[in-house]
Parts: sequence; C-alpha cells; structure tokens
Amino acid sequence: MPLVIVGISVLILLLLMTRLKLNGFVALLLVAVGVALVQGIPLAEISDVLAEGVGGQIGDTMLVVGLGAMVGRVMGDSGAAQRIAGHFVDTFGVRWVQLAMVVTAMLIGVTMFYEVAFVIIVPVAFTIVRVTRQNLLWVGLPMSIALSTMHSFLPPHPGPTAVAATFDASVGLTLFYGLFFAVPIGAAIALVWPRLPFIRRMDPEIPKGLVTEREFGDDEMPGMGWSLSVALVPVVLIAGAAVYDMAVSDDNGALPFVTFVGAAPIALLLTLLLAVWAFGPRVGRSLEQVSDSCVSAAKAMAMILLVIGAGGAFKNVLVEGGISDYIQESTEGWGVSPIILAWLVAVILRIALGSATVAVVTAAGVVEPLLAGSGVHPELMVLAVSCGSIAFSHVNDPGFWMFKEYFNLTVVQALKARTTYTTVLAVLGLGGVLVMDRVLDVLNV
Repeated sequence: MPLVIVGISVLILLLLMTRLKLNGFVALLLVAVGVALVQGIPLAEISDVLAEGVGGQIGDTMLVVGLGAMVGRVMGDSGAAQRIAGHFVDTFGVRWVQLAMVVTAMLIGVTMFYEVAFVIIVPVAFTIVRVTRQNLLWVGLPMSIALSTMHSFLPPHPGPTAVAATFDASVGLTLFYGLFFAVPIGAAIALVWPRLPFIRRMDPEIPKGLVTEREFGDDEMPGMGWSLSVALVPVVLIAGAAVYDMAVSDDNGALPFVTFVGAAPIALLLTLLLAVWAFGPRVGRSLEQVSDSCVSAAKAMAMILLVIGAGGAFKNVLVEGGISDYIQESTEGWGVSPIILAWLVAVILRIALGSATVAVVTAAGVVEPLLAGSGVHPELMVLAVSCGSIAFSHVNDPGFWMFKEYFNLTVVQALKARTTYTTVLAVLGLGGVLVMDRVLDVLNV
C-alpha cells in the first residue's frame, strides 16, 4: 500500500504539472499535504512537518544555488563569459570548432546554470554558423550537450547540491568523483551526436529576432586571464579541498582552513567577491551595475529554490509517514544495487515530471533509506540520482522548449535530438558511477 501511495502521488504530480500546468512549488506542496493526510499524520502536525522539510532542504542549498547564480550573471553581464568562448574558438580554429564549443561550455557550465550559460554562448555559435556556413546543430549541439552534462551531473548546480544535502554527502567529493566521468562522457556524446545520420539530416536556420542579448566588442570585455581564472576558482577550491582532505591525516594543522575555504558556499562567496571586483571597478563598471547583476540572478533563482524547498517538504512527509521505512524494508532483500535503484527512481520521476530539479529532490527522498547500511559512498548515490535526472527530456521539460526554439526545430526534431542525447548521457552516467564505485572499493577508500 505505501508504494501505491507513492505511485499515485507521482501520477498526481504529473497531472498537476503537465495537464493543469500548475506551478511545481504549489503542486509539490499540495501532493505533500495529500500524502500526509492519507498516511495518517495528525492535522496539527502537518504544517510543522512541511516547514521542517522546507527548512532543512533550503538551509543546505540556498547559499550554493544563490551564490552560483550570482557568479554566473556577473560574468555574463561583464562579457567575461563571451571572452572565454571567443578565445577558445580562435585557438582551436574552424576545423575544431566543435571541440572549442565543448571546452567553452564545460568551463562556463561548471558554475553557471544551463539556461544562463546557453544564452551567453549561443550568440557565439550563431556567429560561427554565419561565417563558416556550417550546420547550426553541428556547432550548437555540442555546446548544449556539454552544458546539460555539467548542469545535471555535478554540484554546485541546484539538483546535485540539493541531493548532496539530503544524503549528507560532501559536495567537494561529489564534484571530484563526478568530474572523472562527466567530462569524458559529456565530451564523447557532444562530438558523436552531431555526426549521427538522423541529426545531420536536420538543417535548421538561425531563428530571426530570437537572440537579443548584448554582444560585446573586443575592447569591452575583460582579459582572458581574468575571465578564465574567475571561472575556475570554485572548481579549484572545492575539488582541491577534497583532494587535500584525502591526502592528509585528520590532525593536519592546515586541514580546518582548507576545509573551510573548500566548502561550496565559502568557495562561491570568495569567487563572487573576486568577480565583483575583477568585472566591476577593475574594468570600469560601477558597484551598482554589478549589484544589479546579482539582484537579477537572485530573482531568477527564487522559483528554483522554492521548488527545491517543496521537494524537501514532500520528502519529509514520506519519511514521517513511514513510506521511506517501508521502502527500506521492502528493498532489503532485493539483489539490486542501491546505486541502480536510485538511478532508476530518478529516471522514472524525470519522465513523469519533466523538471530535473524536482526529480532529483523527490527521488532522493524516496531512496534515502537505502543508503543506511548499504556501504555505498553517499557521493556516489548523489551522482546516481543526478545522472538519472537528465534522462528522457521531453515536452514537459522547460529546457526542451528552450533547445527547440533557439535551434529552430520542430517538436519531432527536438525529440530526436535532445531526448536521445539526454537518455544516452543518463545511461553512460550510471555506468560511470558503477565504475567509480568499483574503483573506490579496490582502493579501499
């Protein structure tokens, strides 16, 4: 019966969000209240259960999501992101333009959300297409695939960061482990997919009037050294702290400081402070202009944070209502790896709900009990859920429509291009997590 309740609640979420077009935050809260009532949680306690779930989720996630969005927006509004993209295109040349787009997208996509990075880089892709007369998807698809990989697989993006909080996993280790397979898998798919026959038969034109974002002149953009350095600061700090933690003993004198600086919120705060100066007063932009960029980023992230919080409320209702305990008891005798089961739950929720953020947060709440006593590293469970959340992007995914409109595709063409690559990324990502799990076992980490 508890599993039936979970299944019905997911179906209701699907109905509310796709058929009735209800906002994800409201839909999740309504379903959470419904599940609480069905599970017999006392009426007087339901509000507290919801608040506890929202508070626990937002408290661990808001700093990383908010600061990451601000860093990305400051870089975009100053021209730093465009400087990185243009430099790599010039370096690699027209023949290797796909590789240039992949490298650019992965560097920018580490700290930026898919939509933000997409809008910043896509004008460069359009310019290349006009100059070289190459197919739009030949240039643009590698960029989109690389951005999708970084956004869906790795923190500090919202989904993986929220799941890391749920599993009490290290954000730094999650990023460190994930980079080992996210980069090669994302790059391989990005370079292979445009060469597939069913993709090459598509020849869309650049949409007219769609791109309105400012294109900076060379003398308006910050230097390459500053632009690239700021983009890489959070990666170096977060991943570096994780490596240092593994390399030294617990009584190492510098470990507390390194751990502090490498914590995701602190690393992003330091990056933001550097970005505010480097792309503000240092290049002639006022602090007021930089502040406006930060405010705009915060406004854009408000709904994402609300959805994450509502997902935390739904998760807490499942836990308090005993559904999570039931799932744990029911799956104890299964011969299925917790990693595979976590991935599968995320895939199912992704197909049903469309939103990768909702899928990962909800899936994490469902499979959280499987982690206890399983011996699986919590960071790998985070990566398994995150990889599953990218699968089967289709018409209930906002990113699907953005992809379709910018590349001027029909719905069928977008399904063939985006739905297929997101699904293959999810499957290969699961393989990467399983391999990493085996490697850590052999190394006895």
